[in-house]
Amino acid sequence: MKRLSGLGILVLSAMFLVISAAPLLAADKPVEFSMSWQPEQETFVVWYAKEKGWDKEEGLDFKLNYFESGMAQLEALPAKQWVVGGMGGVPATVGALRYGTYLFAIGNDESETNAVMVRADSPIMKVKGFNPKYPEVYGSPELIKGKTIFCTTVSSGHFAMSKWLEVFGLKDTDVVIKNMDQAQALAAFESGIGDMAVFWAPHLYTGLAKGWKVAGNTKMCGGAQPIVIIGDKEYCDKNPETVAKFLRIYLRGINLLKKEGVNLLPDYKKFYKDWAGLEMTDEMAKMDILMHPVFTYDEQLKLFDNTKGPSTVDQWQLAIVDFFTAQGRFKPEEKEKVLKINYITDKFLKMVKQPIP
Repeated sequence: MKRLSGLGILVLSAMFLVISAAPLLAADKPVEFSMSWQPEQETFVVWYAKEKGWDKEEGLDFKLNYFESGMAQLEALPAKQWVVGGMGGVPATVGALRYGTYLFAIGNDESETNAVMVRADSPIMKVKGFNPKYPEVYGSPELIKGKTIFCTTVSSGHFAMSKWLEVFGLKDTDVVIKNMDQAQALAAFESGIGDMAVFWAPHLYTGLAKGWKVAGNTKMCGGAQPIVIIGDKEYCDKNPETVAKFLRIYLRGINLLKKEGVNLLPDYKKFYKDWAGLEMTDEMAKMDILMHPVFTYDEQLKLFDNTKGPSTVDQWQLAIVDFFTAQGRFKPEEKEKVLKINYITDKFLKMVKQPIP
């Protein structure tokens, strides 16, 4: 009996230890962090972080959800399919207007990689510098009016297209816009349909490889175009420390890009193949890295600094809102609503634990 009692005590003790340890094990389990991303340069950072286990080091478990455009991302937001995502400044403004999302970091500058493209034999490429203020832009009003253009509407590409039209004193209504996602536009344009097409990276590089020409990009047309990081307001307000941890990981990746650059080509090409299903040549991958400037922690704080007036990010986003209001895409009352939301914030950046590796 003594032996049985002793055995029973041992069993009970072991059970007690397991039960007592359960909360500790649960506490050590990484927090799932669901995000939305597109097959673009800014996504490489989170993909690389996931590959290297950086998310686990901060107690997070990254879940990367694939989307083809910013508007597709926003459509999935009400269903809580993601809490943080990267997209262009245009859909980010729509997110603020419709859902009150935060804009709290910059992924990169994509002003050179949103472009209107034409075939090499297009008459548009025979006229350069029609507007002296924009000497590198190709086209003229007579060559553009009434033509068909493929474009992913309410996107960064749409903004680039509208800025290009503005160079010639034209509006969206002066051309025939066919709304297509990037893959559809690429296939249609390759088949000989349409007069112009708007692409962003990496489809832009595919077009260049096919011999298509850039008639104008956002930078050529005097605009600025950031990729921004936005977040679901309810989640971010309830979990600010988690958002700050995500940012610490993201900025770690930006530091790596700044330091290594094109030395990351093997990993960069693997990202596009494994996650986005796209084959990139060394030259295409190199272009994608070099044509997307990124911003360190200190640089981001400066971009968001509004102590002496509207921040640089405020000005970038205001230009987008003003432009689309002038185009009739936003109503004046919608513009006023966006301006009152105060959706652009650096509060999560300022919570990031220092130093960043």
